Amino acid sequence: MDKNFIGERISELRLKKNISEYQMSLDLGKNKSYIQSLTSGRSLPTMQSFLDICDYLEVTPQQFFDSELHNLPLIDKATDLMKQLDDEDMLALISMLNRLALKRK
Repeated sequence: MDKNFIGERISELRLKKNISEYQMSLDLGKNKSYIQSLTSGRSLPTMQSFLDICDYLEVTPQQFFDSELHNLPLIDKATDLMKQLDDEDMLALISMLNRLALKRK
């Protein structure tokens, strides 16, 4: 992970929610240029601020660092549904997902 990842990821997730840096800073109870200082790479958030940012952006810390996740609400819904499956159904789902993934290659 390069040193600009956190700022770039905040920008990516913030833009998906159509929220300005200014508004996000104020919503988090920070000064008006707080998010801009993070996205520009001038500073890094504290652990508590990072967790607050994740809550604000409605992502888990794991989802924040997984930049390959693009449609988080759908992934969350799929995960919730998979938790209800028994082993046999889960294996059938994995088989189907493997076939779909192979079609994309």
